[in-house]
Amino acid sequence: MSESKPLPDALNPTSPSKGTLLLSVMAAAATAVVIVFGAVLPAEYNQDPLGLGRATGLSRLWAPKEEIVATGTAGAPAAVRQSSTFRTDTFEIPLAANGDEARGNALEFKVRVPKGATLVYSWEAVGLPVPEDLMFDFHGHTVAAEATGAVKVADYEKGSGAQAHGSLVAPIDGIHGWYFRNRSDKPIKVRVTLSGFYQLVPAGEEGNLARIEPQATQPAAS
Repeated sequence: MSESKPLPDALNPTSPSKGTLLLSVMAAAATAVVIVFGAVLPAEYNQDPLGLGRATGLSRLWAPKEEIVATGTAGAPAAVRQSSTFRTDTFEIPLAANGDEARGNALEFKVRVPKGATLVYSWEAVGLPVPEDLMFDFHGHTVAAEATGAVKVADYEKGSGAQAHGSLVAPIDGIHGWYFRNRSDKPIKVRVTLSGFYQLVPAGEEGNLARIEPQATQPAAS
């Protein structure tokens, strides 16, 4: 018997046509494009041109490895909730020239800040000829009349200069602020701006024996 010859592709029902093969190749290419743009780019490169990464959650796979850092100092939380809203005040502290017989060239000004609360401050000397002629001592302490034992004292910064800006997280309950001394031969004013969680010390009490009051808030221009 003679060997049978294979049928031509056109007559072989099991052989795909060229058109079918072309469609298969195009479908595979389209699938590859969708995979690259919809999965690989969002997951590996944080690129999401089709929006599929956000919809499927694949974009989260790109996120770098997380490392938990300390949330506070010595176990204290970094975020502290307060029972009242923060406030902002500006004060003008007059200081007489050095050598004033009434010693009006020096005074102490403080506000009450609870432990863990934040005080943001900015102060500058107005009318000071030489910056080094203003001495300051930034510190805090518990109130003697309220202390059940020894008075706790916290020193923050001592120096001289015409201005300072910064923030404080109170390490103790008490009154915190500055001792200013004008060593120039000119009277000056120290303008102090505070913002944070604090209360004013009543005039005449420890921390505000000079009876410094906040400046009145100016109405907004219409």
